Amino acid sequence: MGVAGAGRSLRYRELLFFFIWRDIKVRYKQTLLGAAWAILQPVFTMIVFSVFFGRLAKIPSDGIPYPIFSYAGLLPWTFFATGLTNGANSVVRDANLVKRVYFPRLITPISAVVGGLPDFFLAFLVLIGMMVYYGLFPTAVSLLLLPLCLLLALSTSMGCLLYTSPSPRDS
Repeated sequence: MGVAGAGRSLRYRELLFFFIWRDIKVRYKQTLLGAAWAILQPVFTMIVFSVFFGRLAKIPSDGIPYPIFSYAGLLPWTFFATGLTNGANSVVRDANLVKRVYFPRLITPISAVVGGLPDFFLAFLVLIGMMVYYGLFPTAVSLLLLPLCLLLALSTSMGCLLYTSPSPRDS
């Protein structure tokens, strides 16, 4: 890539950061609960899963307390599903920008997916608190694999979103 190409990518990086910041601000301003919604949604789902799958259906969790078992699985799934939904909505919401000739079309879905990271980290703090409460501590290997799992959820969400989104020729 030449010097001109490097300059364009820097300009687009700033645009990407602006869109991510915009999505985060809008998400927290439009909800009555604000950042608490990022915590309450997986917590309530975890409670429902613990009651129905853990107590009533008695689905085994291999000795792990069922709330932690279900919540640890819900975190990446919620991040994936929310990223996919927000990304698809961003393509529709920002259709007037995407139709611009010089606008990089990947900015809006990428910003919508990456903008979900603060919600993930807030909910992850709850998982850490639950693990301390139950006396479960992760191994060093699982701590090293955690960023890779997050990267996998992020790339899977982006891949599904970009695969299903319309191409520029369709618009």
